[in-house]
Amino acid sequence: MIKFEDVNLTIDNIEILKDISFELTKGDFIHILGPNGGGKTSLIKVLADITKPTSGNVVVKANKIGYLPQHFKSNKQFPATVFEVIYSGFDKQYLIPKKEQIKIIDYWLEKMQVSNFKYKKIGDLSGGEQQRIFFIRSLVKNPELLILDEPTSALDPNFRLVFYDILDELSKSGITIINITHDFDPNYLSCDHHVLFVDRTIKFDGKYCDYHTKFGGEHLNV
Repeated sequence: MIKFEDVNLTIDNIEILKDISFELTKGDFIHILGPNGGGKTSLIKVLADITKPTSGNVVVKANKIGYLPQHFKSNKQFPATVFEVIYSGFDKQYLIPKKEQIKIIDYWLEKMQVSNFKYKKIGDLSGGEQQRIFFIRSLVKNPELLILDEPTSALDPNFRLVFYDILDELSKSGITIINITHDFDPNYLSCDHHVLFVDRTIKFDGKYCDYHTKFGGEHLNV
């Protein structure tokens, strides 16, 4: 489904990524780890075709991609409601939303425990609340590939277990999930989850249990 072959990225004469090669198949759940400035977000931007690599080849076979960026800005004066923000995530929007679209939005609002925010202005929500809304927005198109850049960074710790349970359900449904994270809690991980440690180059590529055995839980100073 995804294949990187000898991908390099240089920006302003600074080498960001070097000789990146890896493959993912449909349904994989991968956690991308690495130090700040190690190139994790740049790798995802190359994958999402936001940034063009300097050299190498990238193949992504997914018709629908859901993407939750690390940072998003919502002006408090911006008049859009939570419903309107989520609705903009559908491939097609109508003057009057379809009943099925409303049903999907309501389902995810309840699932993410934010049903009471449906008609609030997005700018009035906290960072963690906005993160839940933009996550829902990334899901409503029913993506084949879900890319998450630090999705738990602003989430309430009490909600994180719920969130990871939802990711597990999505993974079991066949969605390929790429999760950039510093929140590397073994309680959320399966032995079969894929781990890619990136620090300009790939330092580790394999299953979580092998990663844990090799590095003794030290996580390469993540």
